[in-house]
Amino acid sequence: YYGLNSKPFTILPDPSFLYWGRSHSLAFAMLEYGVTNRASCTVITGEIGCGKTTLINHLLSKLDSSTTVGQIVNTRKNSGELLNWVLMAFNQPISDAPYPILYKQFRDFVLKEASLGRHALLIVDEAQNLGLETLEELRLLLNINEHAAQYLRLILVGQPQLREQLQQPELAQFAQRISSDFHLTALTENEVLKYVVTRLFVAGRKKPLFTDNACALIAKTSKGIPRVINILCDTSLVYAFSLDASRVSLEIVENVIKDKAE
Repeated sequence: YYGLNSKPFTILPDPSFLYWGRSHSLAFAMLEYGVTNRASCTVITGEIGCGKTTLINHLLSKLDSSTTVGQIVNTRKNSGELLNWVLMAFNQPISDAPYPILYKQFRDFVLKEASLGRHALLIVDEAQNLGLETLEELRLLLNINEHAAQYLRLILVGQPQLREQLQQPELAQFAQRISSDFHLTALTENEVLKYVVTRLFVAGRKKPLFTDNACALIAKTSKGIPRVINILCDTSLVYAFSLDASRVSLEIVENVIKDKAE
């Protein structure tokens, strides 16, 4: 109806729809710096729905075969042996073996990758759920790195609580291992307008679809959080379609917000 080739406001983290606002550009620069400069640990934090996972997916799309990636996305405090989760992330066998044996297995894997000209990159999403003890256990894995050789690199992604955890005295040694970090902030009102236009353009819409006043209200209501923006915009498109409206007006967005509140 609106000349779209795909759904512009899906809440799935699709890097093809990535809008490069100031905060997202800086966050990705830190991620890229951490990988290309062989930083031991990179930390990216931000509120729920601000686009952290989308940035990670974009980073993964740019990595070549010299990087062996393991991802842990289902993080829970005291969820069991961390090493087995790490081994599973790299598609390695897991077992009930004692910690020293599992550690040697993981170390041998990382060193073998290095001997083949590859480095291991472990990405932990929702890292704030791990708890202090498990975060400290992650730090100990970085001891695989010797002197100037960075065989294992770590990226932690999480909500603002992760920043607070890493500032605790118990994790002082971990904080010293962090080479680059960035806190992803919400979009400004002006960025929300550009964000909406960008996603519509990627989906095939060349002409304006949301009025400026409608975007301003979406920016205010969403507080600049991309996931909330997507939900409001997607629902507004449905409302506008049901009314045979050629554009999404301020009134339509007001009705969406009112109905969602009720």
